[in-house]
Amino acid sequence: MKILNLGLVGVGRIGTMHANNINELRPGLAERGLEVNLWITDVAADYARGVAASLGAEFHCSVRQMVDAGADALIIATGTMTHPDLIRAGIAAGLPVFCEKPVAGDVESALPLLEEIAAANGRVQIGHQRRFDAGYLEAKRALDAGEIGWIHSMRAITCDMFPPSIEFLAASGGLFRDCSVHDFDILRWLTGKEIVEVYARSSNNGDPAIGEVGDVDTALSLLTFEDGTVATASATRYNGAGHDVRLEIQGSKDSIVVGLDEKAALRSAEPGITFPSGAAHQTFIERFDAAYRAEMTAFVEFVLGERENPCSPWDAVAASRVADAAQESLLTGVPVRIAMVPANS
Repeated sequence: MKILNLGLVGVGRIGTMHANNINELRPGLAERGLEVNLWITDVAADYARGVAASLGAEFHCSVRQMVDAGADALIIATGTMTHPDLIRAGIAAGLPVFCEKPVAGDVESALPLLEEIAAANGRVQIGHQRRFDAGYLEAKRALDAGEIGWIHSMRAITCDMFPPSIEFLAASGGLFRDCSVHDFDILRWLTGKEIVEVYARSSNNGDPAIGEVGDVDTALSLLTFEDGTVATASATRYNGAGHDVRLEIQGSKDSIVVGLDEKAALRSAEPGITFPSGAAHQTFIERFDAAYRAEMTAFVEFVLGERENPCSPWDAVAASRVADAAQESLLTGVPVRIAMVPANS
């Protein structure tokens, strides 16, 4: 049986979720003759040892130790500012790397790293899990098949039920970079077109501490694509009805909605309408549970050379560039044109 050693760096909420998903993959991979070993490291060593023990994983003191022990791939689920150095460590060791978004804290810091990845022929997949969600995949199929016709408008929504800690928000890069960047990525991926201009507005009617750390609790971006198509992307930290992620696509032939199911975090004001009747999701982990599992399956297939990279660093930085432009527009009060990220040559 072939052995695949996966080194997971960081076992906070996202990292622990990835670890559990890897464990769920094991039986199916074993049927294919592949034994998966999960190795874990984290700067909070005592906590990480406990997580490793609970998951049947092996604790390692450092990334260097995992590389020296024969890791076959790295999965990075640490804080944003650590991403560049960890990606560098992975590509320097010749390992395929999965890294949660973003590539770096800002686009200017990410661009030299893109050059390093290209020069090393590095294999790096960035975590934009919506690309694996069943609803977005169906929207992609319908768009590519021409069933919707030409698009006249799109409305993307990302609403958290409640805000994360102020400490997290202070280091998150802001609402556009933390939340709306997922909408920017999925809109580029679905349409195959670049966003060339963004105009942003915001409000802060929740906890004043959010504004004190330089963030906003609600924001709206008006996006213009290279062919003139327009879209909006709205986000908030305060959606009492539940965690709400949807996308409306309206075209000349048809209109579809991603995220409109029995657990949608909304209710109809029309008499006699009981849809949706299910309990709304409370967090993004519940909303995208299946997508996260599919994403990790895709990474294993990417490591094994069975599929192309489903989300390259260049794609992720292009979405981050839109988020940076939205932040700039928010500060200046004017629309901001967006320079393209150089393609991987």
